[in-house]
Amino acid sequence: MTRTRTLGTLATVVGFLAFVEFTSGVLQGYYTPMLSDIARHLGIHDADVNWLEGAQLMLSTLVVPAFAKLGDMVGHKRMLLISTAVTAVAALVLPFTDSFGVFLAAWAVMGFYVVWLPLEIALIWSRSRRMEGRAAITAKAAGLLVAALETGAILGALAGGALVDVLPLTVVLLIPAILIALCFFVILFGVQESPESTGGVFDTTGLVLISLALVCFTGGLGMLRLEGGLANPWSWAVVVLGILLVVPFALWELRHDDPLIDVRMFRSPALGPVFLTAGLFGVSVLGAQAPLSTFARTDPDEVGYGLGTTGFATSLIIGIYLIAMITGALLFPVIARVLTPRLTLIGASVLVGIGFLLFLPFHDSYLQVVTNMVVTGLGSGALVAALPAAAAAAAPSTQTGVATGLTNSVKTVGGAIASCVFGIALLHGAAEAAGGTAGSFAGYLTVWVVCGVTALVAAVLLVFVPKEAFTDRTADVDTVPAV
Repeated sequence: MTRTRTLGTLATVVGFLAFVEFTSGVLQGYYTPMLSDIARHLGIHDADVNWLEGAQLMLSTLVVPAFAKLGDMVGHKRMLLISTAVTAVAALVLPFTDSFGVFLAAWAVMGFYVVWLPLEIALIWSRSRRMEGRAAITAKAAGLLVAALETGAILGALAGGALVDVLPLTVVLLIPAILIALCFFVILFGVQESPESTGGVFDTTGLVLISLALVCFTGGLGMLRLEGGLANPWSWAVVVLGILLVVPFALWELRHDDPLIDVRMFRSPALGPVFLTAGLFGVSVLGAQAPLSTFARTDPDEVGYGLGTTGFATSLIIGIYLIAMITGALLFPVIARVLTPRLTLIGASVLVGIGFLLFLPFHDSYLQVVTNMVVTGLGSGALVAALPAAAAAAAPSTQTGVATGLTNSVKTVGGAIASCVFGIALLHGAAEAAGGTAGSFAGYLTVWVVCGVTALVAAVLLVFVPKEAFTDRTADVDTVPAV
């Protein structure tokens, strides 16, 4: 009866957290159909909308490691509340400004929501510490949270597209802020704090060093995407500087008694490949979204490739892809019990690779593209759910928040790199296509090949993970990094 009561309490917590992830999904899908309307409202060119994505992506890379570490130190619920409050305040700014600078800053600060899922996984892992089958319970909970996230993304995209046609933009932009504020009270009254806060002193120096490195690196990538950026040596210099700044950060963390990020985790035979897989997965799940959408909208009668779909038909492709991701997230714990989490991760990575490589011969019809997206979505959904859960199972008990957060941070960095590379690839030869408005076909081929190959490389890396990694056989023992 005690075990049943404990499971019931945890299930209640997961239910409240699922609402939070549903809101996260709404945020990821809601604004996409109205980006052109936002550009008109702010008086900017459509191309300048890319700065919104870039600014939020950059901030999220800084937020996740800091909040993940603070979650381990002072409580995952507390940091979840703070990040939700900050996101809500930023969302409330959007409806009441027509200044691009203010809107850009508020949009970037909304990127605090990216820390929700890592904190939630760490909280669930912490609360299930005395339960039998801890790793399996966490994996199942992660699948439910990702299913809620993708459901929110589908409904958010449909609602955003419908509302922007019938309501003033100010009212449309106010709705997500209200939903986020509701999340704050759901967490406050419905979620109990994790019982394993580690305390300690926050590594401020480490945060400053890694922030400088990430700002330089992502800023340099942004400069490369500007006109003439590839030929500008200063753009490359800023990128290289960002990479070099990782060295003093790593040296500082190795000497620190309570580091912001225990860099030794990257040497762990179980965690290292997970982090690399997250980075490679970010290439496709974050970097390929825009190219896939623009390929579908490209008119084949004008340039000889693309589907020429309407906005609604394109949203159906996205919706089917997200449904496939939900299915993959829910199937992951089931298949992992039959096989092992490691083999399931390998299979998911292979599915992503196959799905993108199928685009090379099959991209001429709507059905072909949908089929490719379903294959890719099944693998992607499993990876979104599995990677933070696998990191939590393999990490030391005092570093679960940091480990799950790192999967998100590394994934974001992978997406930022891919976004830059794909943007450059699609511009190459685009001047000859549709008056310069369509991406080049060679660029789309590059996107599909890179996404497919990186996913297969991730599968190969996971082959070298210990066979019993991410299972309950290792869940009750701290993983000692192999130095």
